[in-house]
Amino acid sequence: MYRHGGYVAPDWSADWLHRESIALLDLWARRDFGQGYDNLGPEQQAGLQRRLQTEMRTNSYDPQTEAITVSDDRAAAINTVAGHYVSLFGNDPATAELRENYAMKNNTVPDEAYRTAMTRFFWWTAWAATTERPERETTYTNNWPSEPLVGNRPPSTTFIWSAFSVTFLLAGIALLGWHHAMTHGRRETPHDLPASDPLRDVVVTPSMRATAKYFWVVLALFLVQIFLGAMTAHYQVEGQLVYGYEAAEILPYSITRTWHTQLAVLWIATAWLGTGLYMAPAISGYEPRFQAFGVNILWACLLIIVIGSFAGQWLAVMQKLGLERNFWFGHQGFEYVDMGRFWQWFLFIGLMIWLVLVGRALWPALRTNSESKHITMLFFLSTVAIGLFYGAALLWNEHSALSMIEYWRWWVVHLWVEGFFEVFATAVIAFLFTRLGLIPIPTATVAVLFATIIFMAGGVLGTLHHLYFVGTSISVLALGASFSALEVVPLAYIGYEGYAHWKLSSATPWMQRYKWPVRFFLAVSFWNLVGAGLFGFLINPPLSLYYMQGLNLTPLHGHTALFGVYGMLGVGLVLFCLRGMLPNLVWDERALRISFWCFNIGLALMALLTLLPLGTIQLIAAIDKGYWYARSAEFMQQPLVDLLVWMRVPGDVVFSIGALALAWFVASLWLRPRREPDALPTAHEEKTETHAARSN
Repeated sequence: MYRHGGYVAPDWSADWLHRESIALLDLWARRDFGQGYDNLGPEQQAGLQRRLQTEMRTNSYDPQTEAITVSDDRAAAINTVAGHYVSLFGNDPATAELRENYAMKNNTVPDEAYRTAMTRFFWWTAWAATTERPERETTYTNNWPSEPLVGNRPPSTTFIWSAFSVTFLLAGIALLGWHHAMTHGRRETPHDLPASDPLRDVVVTPSMRATAKYFWVVLALFLVQIFLGAMTAHYQVEGQLVYGYEAAEILPYSITRTWHTQLAVLWIATAWLGTGLYMAPAISGYEPRFQAFGVNILWACLLIIVIGSFAGQWLAVMQKLGLERNFWFGHQGFEYVDMGRFWQWFLFIGLMIWLVLVGRALWPALRTNSESKHITMLFFLSTVAIGLFYGAALLWNEHSALSMIEYWRWWVVHLWVEGFFEVFATAVIAFLFTRLGLIPIPTATVAVLFATIIFMAGGVLGTLHHLYFVGTSISVLALGASFSALEVVPLAYIGYEGYAHWKLSSATPWMQRYKWPVRFFLAVSFWNLVGAGLFGFLINPPLSLYYMQGLNLTPLHGHTALFGVYGMLGVGLVLFCLRGMLPNLVWDERALRISFWCFNIGLALMALLTLLPLGTIQLIAAIDKGYWYARSAEFMQQPLVDLLVWMRVPGDVVFSIGALALAWFVASLWLRPRREPDALPTAHEEKTETHAARSN
C-alpha cells in the first residue's frame, strides 16, 4: 500500500488504480465505438482519457453522510476489478499463473467474504491516490502513483523542493568542509599513549560473562536471516517453488520476507543489548546484586519474543489465527514493525529492563566527578534513547488511519534505528577508544556531542521524507526535502572519523589485539557514506522518491545501510566484547580476514550486480509507463529481470561464507581455545586462582 510493497507482487493501490482505469476505458470504448479501447485511434483514446481523468479525479465524498458516490459505469468497473482480486487471492485456476508470478501461495485468503472485504480496502486506497483534495489540484497522496491514464504526475512542488534539497546538501557539505578546515590540525594537549592494553586487566564480572549467550543468539539470528533472505530472493524467479520444492505452501514469500526484515533489526539490536550490558560494569567496575540474574532473565525474554512473534506471524499469514487475535498476537502488516502488539509491548518492557540493568551498573560512574563523567553520561543517554524511542511502535491501534500509522512507524524505523542507533554507535566507539587511552576524553566528548547534534539536526525532521505520499500535506514534503538532504552531511563527517580510527589501529603495538574490531568500525564508515549517504540520497528527494520508492533501489539503500552500517558495527562490537571477555586467547586471524572481506565483497556484489541495475530499469519503466508497470508481472517476468535476480547468487554465496567464517571463529573460542604463549594471567584470573586455592 502506498508504495511500501513486497518487490515481487504489485503495489496493490497502484495495481487497482490501473486495472480500474482500463476497465472503465474499455467499457466506454465498447459502448461508444463498438470496439475495445486498445483498438481505438489516438484521438479517440485521448478523448476517453480526458473523460476518465474528470471521472476519477473529481472528489465526490460527502462529509455529512461520510459517503462516496460513483457513477454506474465506474461501479461496473469496480466490480470487474474486485472479481479479479477475489479470484487471485483464492484458488481459481484462471489466475494460477499470476499467483505464481507474484510468489503467492494458493488460497492466500481462503474465506471469500474476507477476500471481498479486502477488495473494498484496495479500492479505497486507490480512490485516495487518484481523488483530488478539496480545493486542490493534487490528490490525497500528492498525485502518487505515477499513472498517465488518470493524470497522476509529479506536482510542481516535487521539482521545486528536490532542487532545494540538492542545494541544502551542497551547503551542508561546504559547511562541514569549512568546519574541518578550521579545526583540523589544531594543537591539542600532548597525549601519551599507554604502554600496555588498559582493558586487559578489567575484571570480567559474572554479568559480563553472562552476555556471551547474547552474542551466540546474534550469530544464530544472523545465519537464519541470511537463509531466509536467499529463500526470499529465490521466490522472485521460481514463484511458489524453491529449487523445485513447493515451499510456498509452508513458508510463503510473505512470511520469509517478514522474518528476513524483522531479523535484521532483532539481531543487530541484540548485539546492542549485549554490548551495553557488557560495557556498563566494565566502565564503573561495579557489579550490582542480581545483575547476572537480570541479564539471564532478559536473554530468556528475548528468546520468547523472537519465537512467539514469529509463530504468531506464521499463524496469521497461514490464516490460522483469526482476525480477532491477529493485531495482538499475529502480523500487523507493516514492514519492520510486523509483530503483534502483545509482542511489541513485551519487547518494549524488555528494553526498559535493559535500560535499568545498564543504568544501575553505570550509576557509580555517573555519580563520580571524574574527567570521564560527561562521556559516560552521553553513553548512558544514548541507551535511554534506544530504550524509550521504540515506544513509538505503541502509538497507533488496530483502526488508526494509515497516515497516522505510517507517521509513527517511521519514528521506529528511521529515528530509532537510523537516528539513535547511530548516536549510540558514535558514543560507544568514542568511549571504547578513551578507555583504551587512545583519545583524550575532552576530545572524544566534543566529537560525540558534535556528531549527535548534526545527526539529529537532519534526522528528526528528515524522517518526513517517508511521508510525502501517504496522505500528508505539501508542508511535510517541503520540510522533509530540506532536512533529509542534511542527513548525508554527518555521514561525510563519519568518513573523517573512519580515517582517525584507521590511524588509531596502529597507534601502539598492543592495538593489534583490536585490529579486527577496528576494521569493522572502518567498514561502518565506508558503508555509512555509500549505503546510507549516496544510495540514501539517491531515493530521498521528492521527485526521486515519487518514482523510486518500492522499487529495487529501495532495498539497495536498505541492504547497504542496514547491514553495511549497523550490521558491521554490531559485528565489531561483538568482537570487542569477546576480546575483553576472553583476553588471553589467540584469535583465528584467517577466519576473521575471510569474514571481513566476504561481508564487504558480498554486499558490494549484491548491490552492483542485482539491486542497482534492476532498480534502474524499473525506474525507467515507472517513468515511461507508470508505477504499476514497474511492479507488474509483465515487467518482472522478463528474461533480463530473471538474469539480474540470478546474479544475486555470487554475492549471496560470498556473503554467506563470511557469516559462516564468523560463526566458526566465535565457536572456536569456546570449542578450541588457544591461550597466548607466555600470557600472564589477568587480574580476574589471579583472583579466581586465589579463591580456588583457599577453597582447597
